[in-house]
Amino acid sequence: MPATQIDAYQQYNFSASVDSQPIQHNVYHRGDGPPIVLIQELPGIGQETLRLADKFIEAGFSIYLPHLFGPIGKTSMVGNMARVFCLRREFSVFSSGKSSPIVDWLRALCRKVCSDTGMPGVGVIGMCLTGNFAISLMGDESVLAAVASQPSMPFHSQDALHMSADEIASTRQRIDETAPMLAFRFGGDPMCTAKKFASIDRHFNEDRQRIDLHTLPGKGHSVLTLDFVDEDGHPTREALGTVLDYFERQLKV
Repeated sequence: MPATQIDAYQQYNFSASVDSQPIQHNVYHRGDGPPIVLIQELPGIGQETLRLADKFIEAGFSIYLPHLFGPIGKTSMVGNMARVFCLRREFSVFSSGKSSPIVDWLRALCRKVCSDTGMPGVGVIGMCLTGNFAISLMGDESVLAAVASQPSMPFHSQDALHMSADEIASTRQRIDETAPMLAFRFGGDPMCTAKKFASIDRHFNEDRQRIDLHTLPGKGHSVLTLDFVDEDGHPTREALGTVLDYFERQLKV
């Protein structure tokens, strides 16, 4: 089936102050039920991301899709990489030991969605460029569940994390109060390598399992979107099932 296109979503502009400067982006909302903030990956909000949104809406969730860069409805890897570099005030793609400023904007969005819906918390999915963002956001009291799919930043240092020590501490504490979050990668992914998962494991799982790390066979990259295969028994279909079950437990209370 073709994906539900963006014109079927409700659109609004959300602005929040980050480092005393306003950041604003459009947010697209569709569906009823517990809210999930689906953060676009580097290739953009293409048909694969819209199909992923459909899966959650069909399962009884609502989707909030912030549009951070690039065209909607198609993917543009090279073009979007250039756009991200132009958004240096929002994205710090080579930073380790701290997160990008856009994470503060996303944190404000999660709090706003939580307040507007009256729900006890939201779910978050980050992918590729934004995968690490989901780990940082899990540390906020507005977030009850988070999934980091192929978290890749900082790109140049796979054994480092794109988050501060304070964010690591708050995420550890929040997970201890809720439940472990999920992370996924392909075994042969050159952008999210075994070193990245080892770093996550070292920072979060040394005394208990706070992030369940799932490594899928193969050389793909985008577990839930571009490399997703909607066939029974396929590892990516099983990964999506794991994510849906997790959100069912954490958000439908």
